[in-house]
Parts: sequence; C-alpha cells; structure tokens
Amino acid sequence: MITINEYGARTAAALRRLSRSTTTTLLCVTLGGCLALGIASSGEFFQGPSVRTFLQYLATPVLIGLAQMVALCVGQLNLAVGALGGCTACLMGVLMADGGVPAPIAVAAGVLTAMLVGLVTGVFIVATRINGFIVTLGVMTILLGAQYRLAGTRTVDGYSPALKELGRAAPLNLPLVFLTALAVAALLAVFLYRATAGRRLLAAGGNPLAARLSGISTDRQIVLAHTLSGLLVGVAAVTATASLPGVNRSVGGDWLLPSFAAPIIGGVGLSGGSVAVSGTVLAAFVMRLIDAARAQFSLDPSWVNFLIGLVVLGTVVGGRVHQTHLEKKGKAHGRTPPAPAGPGPTAGAALPNAGGGR
Repeated sequence: MITINEYGARTAAALRRLSRSTTTTLLCVTLGGCLALGIASSGEFFQGPSVRTFLQYLATPVLIGLAQMVALCVGQLNLAVGALGGCTACLMGVLMADGGVPAPIAVAAGVLTAMLVGLVTGVFIVATRINGFIVTLGVMTILLGAQYRLAGTRTVDGYSPALKELGRAAPLNLPLVFLTALAVAALLAVFLYRATAGRRLLAAGGNPLAARLSGISTDRQIVLAHTLSGLLVGVAAVTATASLPGVNRSVGGDWLLPSFAAPIIGGVGLSGGSVAVSGTVLAAFVMRLIDAARAQFSLDPSWVNFLIGLVVLGTVVGGRVHQTHLEKKGKAHGRTPPAPAGPGPTAGAALPNAGGGR
C-alpha cells in the first residue's frame, strides 16, 4: 500500500522531471514569445485576423517537422522533404489547373505520389545499402527537376477555388489547415506511442541489433519510416497548396532547415530511437514566432535562418556535451549509463546508421 509520503515523493519527482523536460521549456518560450509580440504590437497580435494568419502558416512547418522526425527516429536523414513537398504541390496544382482534374482526385493523387516516393526511397536504401543521406540527396535533385518540369517559370494559380476556400476557412479564427496539422500530430502520436508498429520503429532506431534479435526487421522499419515521412510531406503539400495563392518552383525551397530544426529543438535525437511529437509541434510554433517577430520589427530575413541554425547547432552540441558528461560519470562509478532520450550524438555519429539496416 502506498503511503501519503510515498505518493507525495513520487508526485514531486514527476513534477521535477516535467519541469526539466524540453517540452515544458518550449511551452514557456512559446507563451513568453506570444506575450512579448502582443506587447510589441500593442495587442494587435492577439486580434482575430492576426491569430488566423499566424496559425494558417504554422500548419506546414508542423507537418514537415513531423515528417523529418519520423525519419530521424530510425536514424535516417531525409533531405528530400522540401523538394518532395514542392513537387507534390506543383503536381496537384497542374492537375487541377491544366488537366481539369477535380480537387479531391488531385489531392489524393498528390498525397499518394508523395507516399510512393517515400516508399521507393526506403526500398532503395535497404536494397543498395547506400547511406540514406546520399540517397535522399539524389532524390531531392530528381524532384527539383521534376518540379521545374511541372511548373516551369510560371505560377500555377488557376486551380480549385474550393481548395483555396478550404485553406482560408477558419471557424473561431482557427484555420482548418492548422486543425488538420494538429489532428495529424495526434494520430501520429497514438501510432508511435500505442501501436505495435510504432513501437517497432522506435526499437529499430534505438538499438538495431537488439531489435533484430527480437525478430524485428530493421529493413522494414526503414521502409515504413520513409513511407510515413512521404505521407506527411504529402499532407503538408496539401496545406501549402490550399493556403498559398498559387504554386511555383519555389514552393518547398525553404522547408529543409525548418524540417530539421523542429524535431531537433523539440528533443529528438539524431541517432534514432526517440520521438517528441509535442516538442516538435512547439518548436515549429517557436520558429513561427521568430518569423512573426522578423515581420513585426522589419528585420533582415537572413537573420531568421541564422538564428534558427544557431539554435539547432547549439542544441546538438549541448546534447553531445551532456552525453559525454554522463559517460564520464558512468565510468567514474564503474558502469556505462544508457544513452539519453534527447538529442545526443552529432550528425556525423548518426550517419553510419543512416544506411539500410542489416
């Protein structure tokens, strides 16, 4: 039977762990950033139109961050996120504007195409044993060419008005595209934390050898991770197409850095075996706040990428220093501590696991 003192001690320990978590830190940063922007804009930031615009353009960063997170959880690096999203958006726009394809069919075709590209990428990595970094770099180059072939130098804007209305719809100033992103994040969290297939993904990424000894095929998990990543990119392309006035060859060109920044800042390790859905969503929110601050104070856009890149590098280096400290502490006690769940190894340490599983 648990006594009152034991229950109080457990509660206090849980609260201490929560206060030290990355998610709690990001939540505090988000609330503080919103308050600061609200004060700087004399309350305009909290008005309906501003909230609607802010959340409307937050949906895509959330989804591409989740897409990269799924690849990272098995030790993969997906460099094709932006190119795949831009190519998918252009494909849907061309199908609707030039081919007269109904919006539901064009959207379904775009999402399925993105998922198929992810599937082929994963199969190619497993079949050839080539480093996933190299494979996704090649896929990115191919998709950039395909995107230019689809859109050329024009902006495709004559597609379905219904899809554009869907992108602008915002009941109670909550855009439907943002609610869609949150729903996708919730479903992904249930899959990763509760479903057997999701736990196998994390097991294969955290300890491939132990996973294989347990009967889990690491090759299948790599293919599944890239397929799921492609699906999420496809949904991101839908939200982008619905929110933007038109699509062209520049869509997706600035997605790569945010796709890595959101999960890494959110607490996902580069070596695999960990996910942080809520942390990734909050990190995307913080980056969107930085972009809103840039517009509010008329800052040079290059400073935004500089600041985000600096935060990403600081997070990775900090995680590496923390892990080194734990290893030294473990040796001092005659044992080796387990690897922390947060971002620890550097990108270079993750590359050996970025190829196909064995």
